[in-house]
Amino acid sequence: MKLGTLCYLEYEGKFLMLHRNKKENDIHEGKWVAPGGKFEKGESPEDCIVREFKEETGLELKSPILRAVLTFPGFGDDDWYVFLFTCNNFSGEILDNSPEGHLQWVEINKIAELPMHKGDYIFINELSKTQFFSGKFNYKNNEFIDCEIVDYS
Repeated sequence: MKLGTLCYLEYEGKFLMLHRNKKENDIHEGKWVAPGGKFEKGESPEDCIVREFKEETGLELKSPILRAVLTFPGFGDDDWYVFLFTCNNFSGEILDNSPEGHLQWVEINKIAELPMHKGDYIFINELSKTQFFSGKFNYKNNEFIDCEIVDYS
C-alpha cells in the first residue's frame, strides 16, 4: 500500500497543473496531474502535501484544505490511498525547471481538454459539486474500469 497526496492550487480561475514528461518508466508519463507525492516517514497528510508541493513547484501552500480521500486499488503495482487537497493561498515563485515535468496554469474550464487519467476527470468534477468525498477508482492494466463516489457534504 502506498500513501500519497495531490493538491489543486487555484489562482485567478486556473489550476496549477504538472505535465509529467521527465521521469523514465513513469506511470503518469504524458499525463497532466496535480502536484503532490508520496508520504515520508512521520508525515501527516498536510505535512506531505506542503513538502511535496514545494519540491515540485517551488510554491509554499498556505492552509490547504482536505477535500477527498481517494483509493486506487491495483494502480500500477500497488494499492494507492491519496489525500486530495485544494488551496488558493500560496507564496513563492514557480520553479523554472520542475524535477517532475512542465508546470502550467490552466484555466479550470479547459482542464477537461488535457490528457489525464480518466478517473482524474471524475474527481476534478466532483470538487465542484461537494465539500468532501471519498472515491474508489478501479483500473486494470492502467485502463479505467469504474469508480464509486461517496459524498460526505
